Amino acid sequence: MAFLMKKMLGDKLASMTGGGNKEEPVAGGDGKETPESKGMSREEFEEYQKQLIEEKIQRDKEFATKKAERANLRVSLRDKYRLPDSSQDDATVEMAGDDLDLPEGLAKMVEEDEEEEEINDSFLGKIQNMDVDALKTKAQTTMTEVKQAAEEKCAVM
Repeated sequence: MAFLMKKMLGDKLASMTGGGNKEEPVAGGDGKETPESKGMSREEFEEYQKQLIEEKIQRDKEFATKKAERANLRVSLRDKYRLPDSSQDDATVEMAGDDLDLPEGLAKMVEEDEEEEEINDSFLGKIQNMDVDALKTKAQTTMTEVKQAAEEKCAVM
């Protein structure tokens, strides 16, 4: 019961009487962490700070890589669907260098689409290079030959 009373009234009494005898972590005059505030020796604290900095650098590096991969993906999709380019994405990809990989599924889709376009382009190229006049005259001669053969076989025509 005493524990419960102390817990309920202790904080209110402590604030009224000026804080009591609790120890608070010691921080430097400017609010920065000190080895004493963390309960470490100076060497341990320096090692701890060094680890924090290394972890932050690693996180930043991974974030930049992911950001560049996303930009690379957007650039590839824009190329695939022939959408206007984004200079921001291009700059992000350039900053990352050649470390970026396209997802395998997307790379496969892009290759298939390129092959399909090559096939279509070759077919369209053949059609465009055809001599339409020669094709037209050949069709007309075939039709006249068919008409003549039909007239010869059929007495009604």
